[in-house]
Amino acid sequence: MLPLGVPSSLQYYDPHPVVVRHANGAQMIDVDGNEYVDYNMGFGAVFAGHVNPIVRAAVEKQLDSGTLYVTPAEITAEVAELLAQRFQLPMWRFTNSGTEATMDAIRVARGATGRDKIVKVEGGYHGHHDAVMVSMKPPVDKAGPADNPIPVPSTAGVAKSAIADTIVIPYNDAEALERALAAHDVAAFIVEPVMENVGICMPQLGYLEAVRRITREHGTMLIFDEVKTGITAGWGGATGLFGVVPDLVCLAKSIGGGLPLGAFGGTHECMNHISNGRVVHMGTYNGNPLVMAAAVAVLSQVCTPEVTAATVARNSTLIAECDSIIARASLPAHTVQVGAKGCITWAENPIRNYRDYKETDFDIAFAQWIHGVNRGILLPPGLDEQWLISVMHTEEQALRYASVFGEFVDELIA
Repeated sequence: MLPLGVPSSLQYYDPHPVVVRHANGAQMIDVDGNEYVDYNMGFGAVFAGHVNPIVRAAVEKQLDSGTLYVTPAEITAEVAELLAQRFQLPMWRFTNSGTEATMDAIRVARGATGRDKIVKVEGGYHGHHDAVMVSMKPPVDKAGPADNPIPVPSTAGVAKSAIADTIVIPYNDAEALERALAAHDVAAFIVEPVMENVGICMPQLGYLEAVRRITREHGTMLIFDEVKTGITAGWGGATGLFGVVPDLVCLAKSIGGGLPLGAFGGTHECMNHISNGRVVHMGTYNGNPLVMAAAVAVLSQVCTPEVTAATVARNSTLIAECDSIIARASLPAHTVQVGAKGCITWAENPIRNYRDYKETDFDIAFAQWIHGVNRGILLPPGLDEQWLISVMHTEEQALRYASVFGEFVDELIA
């Protein structure tokens, strides 16, 4: 019926996926009746919490007025205004996923510049369209030198032409970006301002500012993929957190309150290419009123500046507890926090890029993950994803992670 028994390859993992029957707030119950505190939260999509009552009320109200018009609705403009306030970019279009958002943003950049090539960082994930399914997590023995990686297709079926038009560079290396743009033939540099496909890899001091300067100097559009950071990094996302504004920003996950919603916003210079018909952006379900109702609730009522700050503070408390456990046991590990997300990376030093990440201890990471699952802690299964504290996690639920982590460490060093 289903290849691998799941609807998405991301949902398959060993020894077998947890099959969920019910979720509410920060809790999940699987088909066997086991209860979990959910720290996965839909790979970061459910910042508002499962079945948030305000989001639910907004969706139920919209159901009375219809789910799909395929013609504009006032509520669509309302969501665009709310996003413009947060991300300092004036014009917006909507999609159904992060993949569509990055795909459309790249098309806009190509239309605006008249160029075909793009640059992405090694180890970065930007969805599952061909242009970006390159060097997502390549085998190091096939990926070439660390300072000049070879583009490696991430799956069968990626067109050779897509690989030829995608240049791969290391994260946190402004000089590599300068070299990649030297021929003035690159339409866009797409990058997560905080790289979250390898745990959490923070930008080094001055990196994002250098990226902004270099792309401007070479006539290349800068695309921030904030699908994962989105409104979880802070009220204005990573864009607001670091104070660097790109030409285009891509969103999804957290803005939809658990419903399928993506968006991309940009400058007038970029988005006017849609307005004048040079770049066509289409989609039957784009901006449908049902997901727009959820987005209005999330952006204006649920994830307010005050609630977001309180949730980030709750995550900081969790991070501090984990730091204390690591220090007491002198573990070769460290924590990383960005807003309401955090992770434990099994390496002594902070990772700067994909090659650093490949040197972490995945055996201990897997042991910690399976230990947690067996004790009601549901973390993302990839060993390189991050937890999310939602607005509906209580402090007790948030700190449950630290308690179970402490038990794991006690067993590890016994």
